[in-house]
Amino acid sequence: MSLEEMQSNLFSEALEQSYRVQIEEFEGPLDLLLHLIKKNEVDIYNIPIAAITRQYLDYMEIMKDLNLDIAGEFLVMAATLLQIKSRMLLPVTPEEDADGEVEDPRAELVRRLLEYQRYRDASQMLNCRNLLGREVFARKFDSPELDELEPVEEPADVELFELIEAFQKVLARVSVDTFHDVVADGISIADRIGEVLSVLHAEKTVCFDSLFNTGMTRDLLVVTFLSILELCKLKLIKVVQTENQGSIWLHLAAKEGGEGEGGEEGTGSV
Repeated sequence: MSLEEMQSNLFSEALEQSYRVQIEEFEGPLDLLLHLIKKNEVDIYNIPIAAITRQYLDYMEIMKDLNLDIAGEFLVMAATLLQIKSRMLLPVTPEEDADGEVEDPRAELVRRLLEYQRYRDASQMLNCRNLLGREVFARKFDSPELDELEPVEEPADVELFELIEAFQKVLARVSVDTFHDVVADGISIADRIGEVLSVLHAEKTVCFDSLFNTGMTRDLLVVTFLSILELCKLKLIKVVQTENQGSIWLHLAAKEGGEGEGGEEGTGSV
């Protein structure tokens, strides 16, 4: 598929109207909590509920600013976290102190997280099984030259919450004064999608941060990020990370003519 064909498919009236992002494989609130636990490197059995709740609400705020279609269970989880936080601030009652056994308010949440994590890991393992052996031809002997090669770690697909976190860092670098500029950028989601595609066709691989230039207004930053999400949803780009907490890179998921790279399309979890 050529650049012109991609752009013609994207420049629809729907994108010119009030834009709302709806992602079919949008992770749920438990995914977000597991992401925050992993990011903070904390013990799932001893969750620092105050810090996790604050970060969870920060994610909710930026998701609302980006006009992401937030499911109701995200709000229920936010209320649950605030309730747990409140219960942990309350002093132990004399009855509980006499029993000598105080129930941890986090216990039910930990149980749900562990159960969800088991099912999620199992589903990911089963999903990968149908890929095993595809276009793979076993060699009948060990090749000496293979012993000299060092294993190369494949770039990991970037999850939605990692993209949102990267965008949070972009916003943090922008001067607060810029947020109050009343200047129309005059660019729509569809226009920005076309510009991002043009850059990718020219550069092949682009760093996520490089698409957010110094001097951009907040509106243009948001439009750029929404354009990236839309391209992910349409499986026109692939978003990867070469190392943990490293730079995020974007490249086209299809070659000129519509043939996929390596038989893969899309961004995995995004």
